[in-house]
Parts: sequence; C-alpha cells; structure tokens
Amino acid sequence: MARSECDVINFSALERELQGAVESERRHERENDAKLRAISQRGSSYSQFRDLVLTCHLKPLEKKDKDGAPRKQPWNPVAPSNEPRT
Repeated sequence: MARSECDVINFSALERELQGAVESERRHERENDAKLRAISQRGSSYSQFRDLVLTCHLKPLEKKDKDGAPRKQPWNPVAPSNEPRT
C-alpha cells in the first residue's frame, strides 16, 4: 500500500509548533501572574497596572550586573567616542 504525502509526519514542523505553543503558554501564565500581583497592590492606576503587565518578562539584575562590573557594550555605540583623534 502506497503512502501519500499527507500521511508523512513532518517532525521538525511539529516540534516548532509545540515550542511555539509552550512559549505562548508560558507568556500567558507570566502575564496572568503579573495581573494578579498588580491587582493586589491597591491604589495603583491603570497605567501602573499596564506597565507591570508589559514588563513581566524582565528579570531582576544580579550582583554581578550592577555598578562596577565591566561593560560588554558601550553605552551608545552610535555616538562618537570622546577619545582624542590621532
């Protein structure tokens, strides 16, 4: 019996779809948790609520990320440097 192309499973496409669904579920849970935390903070305005939900994907800085740590990227790579030209 011959197999048609419809019967063949594309595992790479299936895995991409699964990864997208997993990331979507994580985002939904993260945003929902942020909404519940924002609601529990009484007295916040809608703009504060919205900001909390929009920034829920950010992670706090670690000690090594704070002041005094060497920079890996210049503050503004487009601006000309302050070094004297030779």
